Amino acid sequence: MKIEVGCKLTFEFPQETPIIAILNVHHSRVDDLIGIETFKTAPMIHAHGYHDQFGNWCNRILAPAGQFSLSTNAVVNDSGSPDPVHLGAVQHLVQDLPDEVLVYLMGSRYCETDLLSDQAWRLFEQFPLGWQRVQAVCDYVHQHIKFGYAYSNPTRTASGAFGEGIGVCRDFTHLAVAFCRCLNIPTRYCTGYITDIGVPPPHSEMDFCAWMEVFLGGEWHAFDPRNNAPRIGRIKVAHGRDAADVPLTNVFGPNVLTQFKVWADEAVPA
Repeated sequence: MKIEVGCKLTFEFPQETPIIAILNVHHSRVDDLIGIETFKTAPMIHAHGYHDQFGNWCNRILAPAGQFSLSTNAVVNDSGSPDPVHLGAVQHLVQDLPDEVLVYLMGSRYCETDLLSDQAWRLFEQFPLGWQRVQAVCDYVHQHIKFGYAYSNPTRTASGAFGEGIGVCRDFTHLAVAFCRCLNIPTRYCTGYITDIGVPPPHSEMDFCAWMEVFLGGEWHAFDPRNNAPRIGRIKVAHGRDAADVPLTNVFGPNVLTQFKVWADEAVPA
């Protein structure tokens, strides 16, 4: 299956303004790209690319004053299968974990493990280690938080989502990430595209989505506490400790976002 993904963001800037944009498909899917992924600006200006500390591809731009747009587009080869389920994936003891995953056990800006540890053990200690415990976390978060775009709050943390019981996909993910870390399961926050392929209509307007990856059985596995079901066409853009590490754009000055469009659809045969 071929999936076309991309986005367009348009801003109004009162002055020349630096931007860091994390919008390209993650390097783990580079071998799946068909042709060249585009990254364009309008007006056209130079962008300097680099990998951040998590391996995400970032573009540095100095946007001119006035209207300015960023856009990407890519066609990605995909298996067309739902997210894999590995019920036998084992949970590692902390002392046996690779050094590079330890950072995903720690508390972070939006995932306050110190505030949620007691709740995590109270709620999930009775579940078997490994995949079943992570799924129990996702089941709980999926039921505990009421989804609604009107509930979006960029400063809400995992503990805030737990207390308020409302939020958007990033709140579902932050709470599940925090719970898993409290349970000694390395967990990272992911952002990217999820198609509506295989999902009965009606479909909401396409947007970037948040989910998480947990380290079990020596590899990373995707879990989605918001949708809480395997999905077809999950294409990662970036991962980090939480949403603070993977903003779509970091804009260093006043601005107004005037257009935001995202697409993720099965590609039409040429």
